[in-house]
Amino acid sequence: MHWLTDPFAYGFFNMGLRAGVLGGALCGFLGVYVVLRRMSYIGHGLSHAIFGGAAVSLAVRWNFYMGAGAWGVLSALIINGVARRRKIGADAAIGVVTTASFALGVALITAVHLGVSLDALLFGNILGVTWPQLWLLAGVSAFCAGVVFLRYRQLLFATFDPEAADAYGVSSRWLDALFALMLAATIVVTMKTLGVTLIAAMIVVPAAIARLLTDSFAKMLLLSTLIGATAGAAGMYVSFHLNVPPSSAIVLILAGVFAVVYVVTGLTARRRLQVLGGLDGHTDLSPGAVEFD
Repeated sequence: MHWLTDPFAYGFFNMGLRAGVLGGALCGFLGVYVVLRRMSYIGHGLSHAIFGGAAVSLAVRWNFYMGAGAWGVLSALIINGVARRRKIGADAAIGVVTTASFALGVALITAVHLGVSLDALLFGNILGVTWPQLWLLAGVSAFCAGVVFLRYRQLLFATFDPEAADAYGVSSRWLDALFALMLAATIVVTMKTLGVTLIAAMIVVPAAIARLLTDSFAKMLLLSTLIGATAGAAGMYVSFHLNVPPSSAIVLILAGVFAVVYVVTGLTARRRLQVLGGLDGHTDLSPGAVEFD
């Protein structure tokens, strides 16, 4: 049991553990909407776009969180606006906006000498998290949970059928803007702990695992949140004992869990089909009987 209790003797581990659990839970919670809306790429792209906003904020000495957050919301709204045009798809819009913003961020940090480490923003520094950053992370988590609690049905409606939502008086554009605000806030408060390059995985993978395990939206929200929080805690332990970067450990754990769940659920579904085929006595679902056109 020493491997479980010894890390608590170090202050940086205690702070990192809190940040990992909170950040993992927040990303997993919001990731359900990202995955179900088929916006996984925008989660990846928006993190890179906000990187540019963070660099601009540091360059002009704005508040880091306010400037990066505003840049993220603006980027999301621009992406949505460009994607609504029939000739330009969402993937192209994301590619144009986010790559330009990311390139601007890299150029500013390397040329202007902003006094911040490029590696820290790209890969995170969860071991250096401070109490103000932790409270801000908790505040954003509470804000997102409150929005989902108060707008649960509207968000659910707009997630699965935005056209019908508009017809019934639920403004999908307003909800898109609200969701963009939540997603941007989540990315901004986790940027310094998880890093730009790994935030997208923390948002998408827990929700993808939960989606494989259940078809219930409410259960998916709960499972994804728990998976994200557990991965955050497990990643801190793996980092401490194996001396690997915490953010990388968290993402690798999530990837490993996803692979296991994907295989197990696939085998389970296949066995169910074989049982159903055996019951009706007519369908042969064995591998050799499957034909591909």
